[in-house]
Amino acid sequence: MTFNSLSVIGLGYVGLPTAAVFASRGLDVMGIDSNAAVVEMINRGEVHIVEPDLDKLVRDTVADGKLRAATEPEAADAFIIAVPTPFTDDHKPDLSYLMAAAESLVTVLKKGDLIVIESTVPVGTTQSISERLSKLCPGLSFPHQTDDADIHIAHSPERVLPGRVLAELIENDRVIGGVSAQCGERASALYGLAVKGQCLLTTAPTAELVKLSENAFRDVNIAFANELSVICEKLGIDPWEAVELANHHPRVNILQPGPGVGGHCIAVDPWFIVESAPDDTDLIRVARKVNDAKPGHLAEQIIHAANDMDAPVIACLGLAYKADIDDLRQSPAMDVVRLLAKAKAGQILCVEPHIETLPAELEGATLLSLDDALDKADIVVLLVDHKDFKLVARDRLSEKQVFDARGIWR
Repeated sequence: MTFNSLSVIGLGYVGLPTAAVFASRGLDVMGIDSNAAVVEMINRGEVHIVEPDLDKLVRDTVADGKLRAATEPEAADAFIIAVPTPFTDDHKPDLSYLMAAAESLVTVLKKGDLIVIESTVPVGTTQSISERLSKLCPGLSFPHQTDDADIHIAHSPERVLPGRVLAELIENDRVIGGVSAQCGERASALYGLAVKGQCLLTTAPTAELVKLSENAFRDVNIAFANELSVICEKLGIDPWEAVELANHHPRVNILQPGPGVGGHCIAVDPWFIVESAPDDTDLIRVARKVNDAKPGHLAEQIIHAANDMDAPVIACLGLAYKADIDDLRQSPAMDVVRLLAKAKAGQILCVEPHIETLPAELEGATLLSLDDALDKADIVVLLVDHKDFKLVARDRLSEKQVFDARGIWR
């Protein structure tokens, strides 16, 4: 069966670029999002997130009539679910958005449809969705019941880097795990319409664990770098120089230290593995502890410096979780600013060129331009290596206490 129409559930940092790329390949794509304001923006050919070239792609595909948005699902040949899968306060996976998205398809599913879960999930979730939908759609057969099922279900986790999403959606290899072999083959046929990378077929549980493992590996590596940076600080050694020199070894690749780890993947996904095997994940737990402690360690240093000043003004450069994006989710930079505000360390100025207003949780801080913040600051804290910050002239930092958590002003 060919694919003529596609519905993408969740129009965020992954879902909207995915919808636009498939629409650019000639499919009729309906994007679904519960936020009516987002739906209205997309139908006007506008975007609500910062991602290079996405605005033009959305504008063009909407103008061509290939991309539309709505708040409720419609019938399609295939459905891609790309909604958030955060964790709860006790680090348990919160699958409520995912389950709600899957259940929203009940009224539009028909024989021959394909459902692909792109959201990152704990091992076993794709199978659970098949089982759940079979109870809600007794007139259809599902792949956990029979190989020759009416509905095909697979997991194919996204592997994109913010700032390069469109290129990586097309160029990166995809791991595709079907609930059955036929499901995997069907999902591979869908992605083959847009992806130049290989489609690597496996089982759904393996695909689920692969994505979690990729991010847990990076978390452990960053934890080593962050722990090393604390050791270097005590020994009077430049941690970035130490990492750079160590990486000249042909079998060493230490990632960069920083103020912590953030975002919707690396700071979240390791906990999904812990949930699946709580007695066998000591290393993953310790890495999470190390990285979660780094914002507090940096904040303590800043507070100590501020205590030696009268009415200090602290400029915090960057709030996003990584460079040159607007995504504040799980951002260690946000954690640092919150800790400084809680300690009443001084007047706090925030510079984040990718947002227009500060989030409510930073009440009391002030959002300023880079120039204004540098003019007023006694203490400058570099939290995110945005390209604008890399261009700061060193004389702008003279006679100021500087904390460079990214090593860009060494």
